Amino acid sequence: MTTKIIPTQRETFFDADTFIVSKTDLKGRLTYANKTFCDMAGYTEKEILGQPHSLIRHPDMPRAVFKLLWDSIQDGREVFAYVKNMARNGDHYWVFAHVTPSFDRNQKVCGFHSNRRVPKRSALERAIIPFYADLMRIEASYRNAKEGLAASYQHLMKTATASKTSYDEFVFSL
Repeated sequence: MTTKIIPTQRETFFDADTFIVSKTDLKGRLTYANKTFCDMAGYTEKEILGQPHSLIRHPDMPRAVFKLLWDSIQDGREVFAYVKNMARNGDHYWVFAHVTPSFDRNQKVCGFHSNRRVPKRSALERAIIPFYADLMRIEASYRNAKEGLAASYQHLMKTATASKTSYDEFVFSL
């Protein structure tokens, strides 16, 4: 599934009483997706199982947010984040994600589990969309992608902890 998808700039929505659920292995390949995930993404379960979760990554998402997410869950910690995803047809949808590591019986991380719900619209419009645009500008301002990611991540963490709170407290304060 390597077809390049062009963003349409059309936003789609899902019901506030439903959750988008997925599970991945340690490499981020989908091992489970519920019906809402499949419906919003525009794929059948058969098409996406075994595919990288990044299949639904929207190009407007700052890499720094995914670095924070991966660093947290690989370290055995849960993380909450606002994420803009892209469907197969190029439409996008926003989610408020709660991503947790899954553990085997020896307490080793063996995969990841994500529940996504409808995000607070006011938080998106007032804070997240402009903040993510700033992070994307920082990332794009560097010729070297690693340097851009490092600078964007530093700005993300500086902003999130400016009020002497954790990243999760920052996200929930929006």
